[in-house]
Amino acid sequence: MIFRKATKNDVPQIVKLLVTDKLGKLRENYNNPLPTYYYNAFDFINKDVNQELMVVENQEDPKILASFQLTFIPYLSYRGSLRAQIENVMVREDLRGQGIGKQIFEWAIIRAKERKAHVLQLTSDKLRPRAIKFYKNLGFVATHEGMKLHFK
Repeated sequence: MIFRKATKNDVPQIVKLLVTDKLGKLRENYNNPLPTYYYNAFDFINKDVNQELMVVENQEDPKILASFQLTFIPYLSYRGSLRAQIENVMVREDLRGQGIGKQIFEWAIIRAKERKAHVLQLTSDKLRPRAIKFYKNLGFVATHEGMKLHFK
């Protein structure tokens, strides 16, 4: 498997991955042509050295297998170290259950350590019990209660 930073040309396939998720169907807008706000978001992410929007592919398949985003957050706490956050981990529907997600997390852990992060964290919607079980099986521990305030 090949892990690489996403390019602007990958944006339609990444959004298509997002809408295969039951919650993604409710909040994403995969149309042809793709709305420009996705490309604007990509440009913003791509300019930030602390953002790594990644895709996973292999030589035999021209379609992206999976994608995810790593964010490195600088903190004063923990002696000024970085915190790594992984979000939007999406594996193509026809490839789920084949170990790709586990390989993504193994890669992300190595990458977070390379960047000298002191922790790799994630959030998961409580409506995704299978995903939460998967994260726990990888060694993630629910140590905090997350809260959100959505704006309209």
